[in-house]
Amino acid sequence: MAAGLLNGDDYRAVARKRLPKGLFEYIDRGTEAELALADIRQSLDRIKLQQAVLAGHDNVDLSVSLFDRKYSCPLIIAPTALAGLVSHDGEAKLARAAGTFGIPFCVSTQSVMTIEDIRKGAPDAELWLQLYVWQNRALTWNLLDRAQGCNAETLIVTVDTPQGPKRDYNQRNGFAIPFVPTVRGISDVLRHPGWLCSVMLRYLMTTGMPSYAHYPPEYRTAITSQTAAHDIKIEKTLSWDDIAEIRDRWQGRLILKGILSTVDAERAAQIGADGIVVSAHGGRNFDLAPAPATVLPEIVAKVGGRLEIMADSGVRRGSDVLKYLALGSRSVLIGRLPLYGLAAGGEQGAIDVLAMLVEEMQSNMIFAGIGRVEEFKGNAIV
Repeated sequence: MAAGLLNGDDYRAVARKRLPKGLFEYIDRGTEAELALADIRQSLDRIKLQQAVLAGHDNVDLSVSLFDRKYSCPLIIAPTALAGLVSHDGEAKLARAAGTFGIPFCVSTQSVMTIEDIRKGAPDAELWLQLYVWQNRALTWNLLDRAQGCNAETLIVTVDTPQGPKRDYNQRNGFAIPFVPTVRGISDVLRHPGWLCSVMLRYLMTTGMPSYAHYPPEYRTAITSQTAAHDIKIEKTLSWDDIAEIRDRWQGRLILKGILSTVDAERAAQIGADGIVVSAHGGRNFDLAPAPATVLPEIVAKVGGRLEIMADSGVRRGSDVLKYLALGSRSVLIGRLPLYGLAAGGEQGAIDVLAMLVEEMQSNMIFAGIGRVEEFKGNAIV
């Protein structure tokens, strides 16, 4: 672990210093009044874990079984848009970091690197694909074919984003896609010469101005260009019928991300999904959404025997991961923390963040008197 960086807040502070303000706040902040962001944190802080003394554990087993596989720990690196702007070839670095721990890395539809290039850069990583359904279905199905060609066997469909959320700070910072150069935005970039030289200039000298790499070639333009073509806009009217069609087309595991009610969880089970992510999109989309921790137990009670249930949003420490597990989640997706690590130290920074989470989980499990992470369900005091 990097000297002096002892917890997630330390990595966040370094990321804030090294990244342009617009990019950092895009990663770090929420939406509208940021009520959901605060509520997620408060919901996790209220949860305590049962303690058992004299349990006799000097080490613990973090391994979990998910679907038909066993993983070294209950973590998945979540899909995050534009991770390649945080560090040059950032998606491949995150995939290799995940591979170091034997956990999946979920490639975002809105990544800077294609899934093919990520596969080349991380040949041994377990890649999942996150899907935003485009209005042009033929182009969407082509992306699924490309993912399967890269041995991605798990598809996560994000179902909680019918439109782009309102983020006032992005407008104030001038950060948007397409990125429109302004005096404020250019000044922001120039105040971060380390990022400018190590990330942006490296792209400009090699592959050119970054873009959403999964867009079809005819729509793939630089982040400074207009990308409003109808065909590649996110489908606003996505429905359960669309999910049924995806289920028919996709031969691998299908997960729906953004489920926050028992009604939707039940529909997911009925339609043939293999899993769901109980997620509030990290507080970045719907500011009035319930915190995942408040609805997770009833969702587990409703469909836990029929679906693999995962959770995300708001994880800052390993103890937060354990809280979601104690509420019934089988595994936990982490998004912001790996990005902070990536900004602070590239691939090694992402590895260090994962190691930090593992160490914190191990420590809290020993204090809780539990030797196996799969025994954590029901250990929450709410």
